[in-house]
Amino acid sequence: MPFLTAETTDELDNLATFAQQQIEQVATALHSLSPEQLRQVPSASGMSLGALSRHVLLMAETAARTIAAAPGEGAAPDRAPEQYQAEGGLAPEAAREEDTAESLTELLRTAGQDLADAIRGTDPETRGPVPDQPWFEGRTTWSMRWYALHLVEENARHAGHADILRESIDGRGTYELNALAAGQTWPPEGW
Repeated sequence: MPFLTAETTDELDNLATFAQQQIEQVATALHSLSPEQLRQVPSASGMSLGALSRHVLLMAETAARTIAAAPGEGAAPDRAPEQYQAEGGLAPEAAREEDTAESLTELLRTAGQDLADAIRGTDPETRGPVPDQPWFEGRTTWSMRWYALHLVEENARHAGHADILRESIDGRGTYELNALAAGQTWPPEGW
């Protein structure tokens, strides 16, 4: 997927495409990282790109299930809080021993596509239950439109964090990484 978000056709396609694009940008930040770099904690945030990727995966998979379940009871939590923290929390140890830049990239791309498919398959007016998490306090339901916009916002925040972490590791920025991931040279000829 190129750096700029693809053209879209309607509201659901806008929401789906933008949510997927932000997950793709997290995947692009992993391009050509070694296992050591994937686990490196280069900033005061205490975050590695591997752990951030695991967090984005957990959020995307949970969101796709939540959207597919609406309306009704919503997706039941399939992890205890301790599992959630270990698998998708923002701690450096969330990255798994078997994780590589390539394996996480593939998982992120699949999760992005699954989330986009779920968004495209929903009625944006449908209301669904809000997860029982402290950061959603005060809400009991939300429209799938609001939730999809929230996912764009949240994934964009994570993509920006991924950019900062990657630049801190080796100085490579988003434009360069998108070009290299697409098999192009950097800088572009004539630049």
